[in-house]
Amino acid sequence: MLGLKYWGGLSDYQQELTSHGYTTYTAVVGPVSSNWDRACELYAYIKGGTVDYGYAHAKKHGHNRYGRTYPGLYPEWGNLTPEGAGSKIHLVAHSMGGQTVRTLVQLLEEGSAEERSATSTSLSPLFAGNHSWVHSVTTIAAPHDGTTLADGINVIGDFVKDFVASLAAFTGVGDNLLYDFKLDQWDLNRRPGESLTDYTSRVVSSSIWNYSTDLANWDLSTDGARELNLWVKAQPDVSYFSYSTCATIPGFLTGSELPHIPDMTPLLYPTALFLGSYTRNEQGRVVIDDSWNPNDGVVNTISQDGPKIWSSDEIVNYSGIPQTGKWNSMPLLNTTDHLDACGIGVNVLTSSWYKSLAERLGNLE
Repeated sequence: MLGLKYWGGLSDYQQELTSHGYTTYTAVVGPVSSNWDRACELYAYIKGGTVDYGYAHAKKHGHNRYGRTYPGLYPEWGNLTPEGAGSKIHLVAHSMGGQTVRTLVQLLEEGSAEERSATSTSLSPLFAGNHSWVHSVTTIAAPHDGTTLADGINVIGDFVKDFVASLAAFTGVGDNLLYDFKLDQWDLNRRPGESLTDYTSRVVSSSIWNYSTDLANWDLSTDGARELNLWVKAQPDVSYFSYSTCATIPGFLTGSELPHIPDMTPLLYPTALFLGSYTRNEQGRVVIDDSWNPNDGVVNTISQDGPKIWSSDEIVNYSGIPQTGKWNSMPLLNTTDHLDACGIGVNVLTSSWYKSLAERLGNLE
């Protein structure tokens, strides 16, 4: 966006890693879509072809089955040699991307029985299963068990409008900002000549947020994440790594957490304060106690080391030798907020940090 990169901010981590010999691509998926829809988009974006959300899935949720068509970042993906070597990939994901890549790997490896049953002649290879195409998954500041930010405020209402308005103000181009919610499956495309303000208002005021769980606001909630964890499992042939971030400190007089002023981007102060004090104990819902208060301004730190709620995945502390099929929880990235984690913020993770990560992944057996 006008020179500002999601991965690197004013730097370009993709370019820098590639220059060091680590072939790197940046994928794009719908920012407010569900993890299922995003996984389908990610598959098509990497492999190439038209996004297929699945016949059964599209019918169940009432949106279009097919989406955009992409040339493919890496069309040779999955073309393995007879010995099993070749074009497996490493997936590195930030924030909700962590849930999305987990979903993608699940579908690649085990497919979808519901889609196989509903589709006889035009089944997407994504739903067929038996595709061991991913070598490792690394998540950074991911809401594996959801974020209480999505529980306590309308993240697709005022939060999204404020965020998009902040982007427009930051870039100085206002309604001319080229921002795309990528909600083609819901027929919520930006119209020719439509201002960013009007487009955002039309998306936010759509009725889909009131009745559908096939959207980010559900998947990002603790209840939605619990549901995702029930069927998305760590695969035995994949190495999983999780990095947790935190940029808050305990308050002196209460059990709440406060933004660590020198280390947190000011934009995140309000949300950090909310996350740092929110608790809940309601029948049938995930219990939120004080252990959820430490956060990075967007995601509770407790949620980031791997799926735990309604999940059978095992989480182990990384000891230098990664264990496949389990979540290798890496050392806490303290004084690192949610924006720092992808290279935008105050105390950012630098390209050298990502270079070290790429080196470690490249050395996996």
